[in-house]
Amino acid sequence: MLILVSNDDGIQAPGLKPLVSALSTLGEVVVVAPDRERSATSHAFTMHDPLRVEERSPGWISVSGTPADCVYLALNHLLDRRPGLVVSGINRGANLATDVIYSGTVAAAMEARMAGVPSMAVSLSIRRGQPQNWDTAAALAAGLAKDLLASGELRLLNLNVPDRPASEVLGLRACPLSRRHYHPSAEERYDPRGRSYFWLGGGHSHFEGAVDTDGPLVGEGWATVTPLHYDWTEHEAVQGLRDWDSVDSGPGDPDPGR
Repeated sequence: MLILVSNDDGIQAPGLKPLVSALSTLGEVVVVAPDRERSATSHAFTMHDPLRVEERSPGWISVSGTPADCVYLALNHLLDRRPGLVVSGINRGANLATDVIYSGTVAAAMEARMAGVPSMAVSLSIRRGQPQNWDTAAALAAGLAKDLLASGELRLLNLNVPDRPASEVLGLRACPLSRRHYHPSAEERYDPRGRSYFWLGGGHSHFEGAVDTDGPLVGEGWATVTPLHYDWTEHEAVQGLRDWDSVDSGPGDPDPGR
């Protein structure tokens, strides 16, 4: 079986080799990853610039685009057969709660899921200045990948692992997403020529949600797995919208707000 690995930290990222090594026990692994850092690009797709592809070594291919580009190009041109699984990671930093909206790591896995391939996004919740336990995340990812393949289900799983030795991880919990809050920040600075520029994004503030959601659980030392889907419809609100005067007016009703 063929397994495609990608990420958003770039083909030189330290999380790639441990992940590839762990997944190699399940099948043949090919890496198609961005040629440089592409964090927080979400599901951006390159449509107005050429993409450059370079084989860095056998089975390791870089693309001058986004994580979503990498998976799309791999599935539709680069690979000689369809993979049975796509795994994105190991991301340098957690993708918890509403982080999944911005995450290029999750977007790579989502692109695979949209194409009908089971997928996983894998992230290590690193602690600044501390040793990074990539092997812990890689081992948990391989075990979860084995179960996903055995299930035969078409799923996208978002795995977050605390940055601890494997013996100190409390276990793996299935749970919903939290809601993550950051300190708002749009800091104006000036370059040496006196021109202004902005630096966006403040640090983590807090998680909102029950204690059994992903953010609080990872903070306690649990690894978490959350199934994700590309259907963003707020289904319970659809019927309420149908009751609005402006909705469901037909072509013979040019003034739906009458």
